[in-house]
Amino acid sequence: MAAALRGAVVRAAPFQQVRRVLQHSDHIICISINIIGLTACKRCLRPISIHSTHCRVRSPVQVRRLACPAVGPRIARPSVAVRSVATKAPEVPHYTNEEIGAKETLEYRIAFKQNDKVISCWHEIPLWAGEDELHFICEIPKETSAKMEVATDEPSTPIKQDTKKGKLRFYPYNINWNYGLLPQTWEDPSHKNEDLDGVAGDNDPVDVVEIGSSQLKMGGVYRVKPLGVYAMIDDGELDWKVIAINSADPKAAAVNSLEDVEREFPGQLTKILEWFRDYKIPDGKPANAFGYDNKCMDKAFTLKVIEETHGFYNKLKSGKRSNSEELSLI
Repeated sequence: MAAALRGAVVRAAPFQQVRRVLQHSDHIICISINIIGLTACKRCLRPISIHSTHCRVRSPVQVRRLACPAVGPRIARPSVAVRSVATKAPEVPHYTNEEIGAKETLEYRIAFKQNDKVISCWHEIPLWAGEDELHFICEIPKETSAKMEVATDEPSTPIKQDTKKGKLRFYPYNINWNYGLLPQTWEDPSHKNEDLDGVAGDNDPVDVVEIGSSQLKMGGVYRVKPLGVYAMIDDGELDWKVIAINSADPKAAAVNSLEDVEREFPGQLTKILEWFRDYKIPDGKPANAFGYDNKCMDKAFTLKVIEETHGFYNKLKSGKRSNSEELSLI
């Protein structure tokens, strides 16, 4: 199909038709889209009047205006090259990594860079990636067991392997999903959640369980769609677990709610609950507890949690809340 369409001209084609062409192709396709009187969004291929409320990530196609004696000024018919490429899981391209030291050592770090400048993934990557999309930093790729985490007490907050009593930590078995955090969020240990009997935050950014089909890269930055959240209580501390899906996942378009998760990924919500409930038991520790009767809360609730923890972060970063935990704010 790609060979037949490459270089073809779609005249006044409905935008839904163009999207269908791209979604069903595994090859690079260049299509000239002829648009009269409109600009088009590079990302969603919708008219700019729709794009302005649908997609806030990419700028519209730049076009030239021509004078027409019949209808007055109008938009030229630009030839827009649209690339549709099958990939495992594209990262946000603005951020790169630098590995320091050898893996599975106390010295190993993954630093984050933007334009060759070292940055903090916690502080300098924005929380929001667009309308209904968040930035997700992958600390632990699915089907691995090394317990990696962002070092919130080190300058530039690189990723490192967690330790206990001077030894590197590993889960007792592989985690079955990509795991990481939301930047610019913080679970304030001084804030008591009255809905959960006064339990307070765990002093970390908000955790994310990404349920998509691809194994993501440790240190990769991805756009995700939030879907739900579990209120895990670990050693008496509140440790939110946001359920999300990579926006580039093949099933992402069909998954926008917990009901969609159950349809497209049957049984996964229960498996996530059981995995995080039980993973400490092999080490002789009790099972973790969950608030709200073990229920995964819906998307609307999840967004409130994210906004609240983003607010806690902003107060910490701005100095309105004292940094008594001695976290790195650079």
